[in-house]
Amino acid sequence: MNQEFFENREHALTHFSEKVTRYIQSGLEGSANTQRGYQADIRDYAGWCQAQLVPAFPVEADVLSAYLAELADTARWSTIQRRMSALRKWHELKDLPFPGKEKQVLAVLEGIRREKGSRQKQAPALDLDEYRSLIQDLDIQNPTELRDKLVLLLGFTGAFRRSELVALNIEDLNFSRQGLIITMQRSKTNQYGEIEQKAFFYHPEPLLCPIRTLEEWLSLRPANGPLFVRFRKGKTHGEVRLTEERLSCKTVDNLVKHYFGVEFSAHSLRATFVTVAKLNGADDLEVMQQTKHRTSAMIQRYTRTDDIRKYNAAKKLGL
Repeated sequence: MNQEFFENREHALTHFSEKVTRYIQSGLEGSANTQRGYQADIRDYAGWCQAQLVPAFPVEADVLSAYLAELADTARWSTIQRRMSALRKWHELKDLPFPGKEKQVLAVLEGIRREKGSRQKQAPALDLDEYRSLIQDLDIQNPTELRDKLVLLLGFTGAFRRSELVALNIEDLNFSRQGLIITMQRSKTNQYGEIEQKAFFYHPEPLLCPIRTLEEWLSLRPANGPLFVRFRKGKTHGEVRLTEERLSCKTVDNLVKHYFGVEFSAHSLRATFVTVAKLNGADDLEVMQQTKHRTSAMIQRYTRTDDIRKYNAAKKLGL
């Protein structure tokens, strides 16, 4: 074999090695949203270590135990779990051992869970009558209220997560005589870019119709780009102008709180869809067509029937 053969072979091996490394890195790091969340969690841990004058990385069991014990004073169980995931991921990327399974750490976590409980606080569902009334009262002649109305209508009827809502582009919309299909490229449960679609139908009451409201909004928007965008104050008093800046997840959350109260969040729109659909007789598969949940167990978790007086078989005893 000549020298050229070995040079070509070495070049090919290097090329494939770089490809493998890139895909391994992508698989470990996860989505962009996951990376941002992990970075914030790691900054919190590193900041705590700096304040305590202890080395942060690689994580040691006694330092991690002390951090978790102090974190438990202010954080929810779900936050503690997320911080653990972020630190574990950091060690995976560095190919270093993580002390999350050491007896001391496991004992601290068990103690925290016993004292605090592990049930995550859930976003409450909206009252449907209140929701209808508010949607009907929003003025579609006011550009800001028109956008907000569409966020609330699509968020509810599409059972969207807030991250899915703000990621929508005008190119994702497909109108027909039967209604509307919105195509999503990625979501929390679809990290691999499989095509997912949600269906929308005309409502007999125009003021409650997501499709007619969307058509009104599109009359203000260009032919492509982000569906939901920010407004900027104009030069004259009370004037607002559309930008091309995509709406943020935080803005959607604040929007729901503004109209319905601080106890609600963007997740309340999704929870309301599941609750209303189930109470109106939809089976789990029908609900999952819109929510894109993978299991019926998640549908049960999202159904908000915790008002013991409103949802109770004792009312159906026939006495």
